[in-house]
Amino acid sequence: MKAIVVVDKNWGIGRNNDLLFRLPADMKHFREMTSGKVVVMGSNTLLSFPEGKPLKNRTNIVLWPDGEKREDCTVVASLGELFAEIGKYPEDDVFVVGGAMMYRTLLPYCEEAVVTKVDADGGAAVFFENLDAAVGWACVSEGGLVETNGYAIRFCVYKNSRVKKWSE
Repeated sequence: MKAIVVVDKNWGIGRNNDLLFRLPADMKHFREMTSGKVVVMGSNTLLSFPEGKPLKNRTNIVLWPDGEKREDCTVVASLGELFAEIGKYPEDDVFVVGGAMMYRTLLPYCEEAVVTKVDADGGAAVFFENLDAAVGWACVSEGGLVETNGYAIRFCVYKNSRVKKWSE
């Protein structure tokens, strides 16, 4: 399983249930990475999408303890149900896409984190773990700077040497 996230220079990821930046190059990168794959999210992330609809061309799995079952995505009520559901797919095809609570809960189970770093302070209210300081995480790939919508961004990949197993 992988996490995919955009962070500001303070590892901030959001404010008011929304992204900090509008970054066309990152959105393209996100689509390329996750299209045809499985995306895992919390209910607030789903509800933040246009009209609260799941992402197209992906299998959407939503952890939503009090949520009603839907035709357009798979809603699970617990972590146990979530792990059972994502266990049906190849691990490399599963991406955690938010929000903050889902990242915090599932990051220890991720082998990899695909991080878009924005060289700006987005005034975040919620944050992703600083993987540069996290035990067991190492940056294994760092792309060059890309300009998009007035921001300098860099695509990075981090590997987790201490992946927690779902059964633990």
